[in-house]
Amino acid sequence: MAKLKAGTRMRSAVGTTEVVLVAVPEKDLELTCGGAPMIGISEEPPAGLSISADASGGTQIGKRYVDASGALEVLCTKPGEGSLAADGAALTLRTAKALPSSD
Repeated sequence: MAKLKAGTRMRSAVGTTEVVLVAVPEKDLELTCGGAPMIGISEEPPAGLSISADASGGTQIGKRYVDASGALEVLCTKPGEGSLAADGAALTLRTAKALPSSD
């Protein structure tokens, strides 16, 4: 587990997904993609890793993903085959906020 900072760029060690951390919680956590820990944007992925079958939902470019508490938010800058998770819990697409009615 590592202390994450907003603005940090990360990439998947097993796929093509790249993200930017938008909001991070105070606590340390492990951010994964495709079942493997994410790495720094300039790091080389370890050899021999592959996408886990239960973490192969994929990511979409330009979409924001959040954890259940809403404390962690990431922006996908490059799509890929693996799905995102934090400490083993899957991240979900952030939904748009409803606009107030002007009636």
